[in-house]
Amino acid sequence: MAVNLKSSPRREARFSQLNEDKIWDVVIIGGGASGAGIAVDAASRGFSTLLFDAQDFSAGTSSRSTKLIHGGVRYMKNPRDWKLVREAMIERKLLLGNAPHLVHAEPFILPCYRSYEREYYMAGLGLYAAMAWGGYAVGKTEWLSAVETIRRLPGVKPQGLKGGVQFWDAQFDDARLNIALMKTAEQRGAFVFNYTPVVGFSRGKDGEIISVKVMDKATQKTYEVKTRMVFNAAGVWVDEIRKLVSPTAKPFIQASRGSHIMVDLKQFGSKVGMFIPKTSDGRVLFCIPWNGMLEIGTTDLAEKEILFEPKPTEDEIEFMLETARAYLGYPIGRNDIRASFTGYRPLFNPNAGGSTASVSREHSIICEYKNMITVTGGKWTAYRNMAEHAMSVAVDQGLIYKRPCATKFMSIYRDEKFDVGNLGQQLLFGGATKEQLIDYAIHARDEAYAMCPEDILYRRLRLGQMDEKKTAELMPLVAEIFE
Repeated sequence: MAVNLKSSPRREARFSQLNEDKIWDVVIIGGGASGAGIAVDAASRGFSTLLFDAQDFSAGTSSRSTKLIHGGVRYMKNPRDWKLVREAMIERKLLLGNAPHLVHAEPFILPCYRSYEREYYMAGLGLYAAMAWGGYAVGKTEWLSAVETIRRLPGVKPQGLKGGVQFWDAQFDDARLNIALMKTAEQRGAFVFNYTPVVGFSRGKDGEIISVKVMDKATQKTYEVKTRMVFNAAGVWVDEIRKLVSPTAKPFIQASRGSHIMVDLKQFGSKVGMFIPKTSDGRVLFCIPWNGMLEIGTTDLAEKEILFEPKPTEDEIEFMLETARAYLGYPIGRNDIRASFTGYRPLFNPNAGGSTASVSREHSIICEYKNMITVTGGKWTAYRNMAEHAMSVAVDQGLIYKRPCATKFMSIYRDEKFDVGNLGQQLLFGGATKEQLIDYAIHARDEAYAMCPEDILYRRLRLGQMDEKKTAELMPLVAEIFE
């Protein structure tokens, strides 16, 4: 966990307003994808909105994704999930329009090594593409010869290659989108606070929540804010929040862990992603160029102990290396890994137990304690739709007034002062100076909610997820501005 947090004057001024005797329309607990989406939706409808996160925004699952905005290829095997795929296809196209600076269309190639495998997957991926009917497609699905597959995907293993199928989805920067959503919500009147855990609730005579108690980790000061309703969007920690409301609350979250490793992109030699359709545990695996590195993942293991800073297990790392080696021309090993990261998926499962692969990824909205709505599950692609759904449920429950949703075609905040993606790559591969790093770090501290060096290097510049050694070298330089 981060220590020695430095709060900006702007943040302290906003905290001072929490002392006012005011009843807020909406309090949101959790500043990941779900909470950020709800904050944008609620504030844009004109509701007075507060958001609190116990850590940095997106420090949990929402910065540790596979960096995909996608319909979900793996869901195509179950027709019951096709509605979910269709909804995600629509949200994918909306995000490409609303945040083109953070989301872009990305081609993927599925290499085929068995007879008739290409025909089989061409049919399946053709159906996947067809789910984007009505103007929501982002690229054309193509049948590729072996020669063309190697040309587009130089890092693929050539021995026995029969050909490939290229299809399209989208790629994004998860943590930077999260910060941009916070800025978007703030522009519309929301107050958002990181490093401010909820420490308690006050309830009325009928059991409803009348106030939320929080603590600012930077100053150790506590605040109590009155509210008409609460959204519990704390990800894998939603049950902890529920137990603060009622110690007898029965847990309904089953967590699974998903891990990734980062290796040097040079050995891969392509800007096109590779899709491995079947792993030994029945999942899929991606090898995706991202910010100048090659991201490989993910895994899916049931998890009982939820940590703030999870790490991949040795078995997970070996699983990803072994699976990728079967498709890559270069035999990657442990020495090629430059960084790794692990996130937790909050899967709604009232009967907690069993295989996490059998639990739906579709989100769940649960109304509890008179005026708290718990939002869980889902994925980054559907964050906006999930927020709209949560707000609709709040209206149906009579917790807020009905007002139109304005997020469908809403432009998401863009930092016009810095090209953060380019700066990150220059810091990683050369070309950026110490002065440029410090200039951006000060900007991130004062304008983008960063309160410690880890916030900047891991979630604003993303270096911590790309190259751990380089990140350690830069950490003392960034630390200077927080002294």
